[in-house]
Amino acid sequence: MQSILDQITEWLKEMLISGIMGNLSGMFDSVNQQVGEIAGDVGMTPASFSPAVFSLIRNISESVIVPIAGLILTFIACYELIQMIIEHNNLANFETWIFFKWVFKTFMAVMLITNCFNITMAVFDVAQHVISQSGGIIQGSTAIDADALASMQSTLEAMDLGPLLGLYLQTFIVQVTMMALSAVIFVIVYGRMIEIYMVTSLAPIPFATFGNREQSHTGQNYLRSLFALGFQGFLIMICVGIYAVLIQSVAFSDDIVMSIWGVLGYTVLLCFTLFKTGSLAKSVFAAH
Repeated sequence: MQSILDQITEWLKEMLISGIMGNLSGMFDSVNQQVGEIAGDVGMTPASFSPAVFSLIRNISESVIVPIAGLILTFIACYELIQMIIEHNNLANFETWIFFKWVFKTFMAVMLITNCFNITMAVFDVAQHVISQSGGIIQGSTAIDADALASMQSTLEAMDLGPLLGLYLQTFIVQVTMMALSAVIFVIVYGRMIEIYMVTSLAPIPFATFGNREQSHTGQNYLRSLFALGFQGFLIMICVGIYAVLIQSVAFSDDIVMSIWGVLGYTVLLCFTLFKTGSLAKSVFAAH
């Protein structure tokens, strides 16, 4: 009878150990995949991320938004001409050179509108260069060490049935949570790129305000928001670099339970800091 109970116990232990190892390997794979892809995703320009979406956004911007920007520029140019004429004591000190000044400012405003898409893409080209340069330094080892699973197996085999059952439940909960966190990382990274597409689609309208000093703050704030979106990718790379350093300090062979929850805590911290990168980049560039 005792031998039968021992065999059942051994069978349950083998089943629990196999389930724990499966949970751990699945947990590591999901996080490593998402974290490993961050550098490649945030380092892409809008044109290379999705050429089909980029072409769609550019066509919409040039065919729909540019005519609206032309109307806004016409109003601003007329307002600017009136202001330039009456600001010299209501024509008492009238000078003809102001017309050349007005023609030059209007010409520059038209050039900005017609080339606004190239200008906005130049901003992200600069940001992409910075991200790619930092990626070579930061992206060393962002993966959780899967080789530690081999040493875990021997530790698990020395444990009793009760602790194994509790550890299995914990690893299952952590695995589900990590899968949810990997989905959050995906949403943050891809949501940033969608935001970039939406912002660049309206580029001609704020660019139309550069023809007037009083209204140009709209265009200036728009450029600051573009730089904030571009360099948000750099801040995301910084978060990944910090996560890589922290995750490598976890010792899986000493205390499996604390190590697993430590990995979960660092991943939650990574998601929290990724959410903060957008507001932090806007505060640095004074965009609102």
